[in-house]
Amino acid sequence: MAKAIHSMIRVLDEKKSVDFYRLAFGLEVAERLDFETFTLIYLSNEESDFELELTVNKDRTEPYALGDGYGHLAFSVADLDAEHQRTTDAGLNPGKIVAFNRDGTLLARFFFLVDPDGYKIEVLQGHGRYK
Repeated sequence: MAKAIHSMIRVLDEKKSVDFYRLAFGLEVAERLDFETFTLIYLSNEESDFELELTVNKDRTEPYALGDGYGHLAFSVADLDAEHQRTTDAGLNPGKIVAFNRDGTLLARFFFLVDPDGYKIEVLQGHGRYK
């Protein structure tokens, strides 16, 4: 059986991105691999074995065009309201909290953040399938 191990996104500014993911989600650099034309930075935390891989192409000077194919990355948290307040206080400008219902039953509560490169990140209350 296959096991999901990481998701990769291309970022323009290594420091801004590493700082954002540390502040927003407590992700720390697990490994940094520097090559001639690019750098790979693997971010993780103790909550999961899954990692976020940041790719920094050294010759890139313009922001990436995210296009209309990218959806979002998602993190679950134990206390959505507290995380919303914490990210607000940290100046990360979270979107409003949304309660998403299906057939009158709560399916999910969430908000979105946007990282320095424009990637959307969904922050979900740990509930149901979103543990």
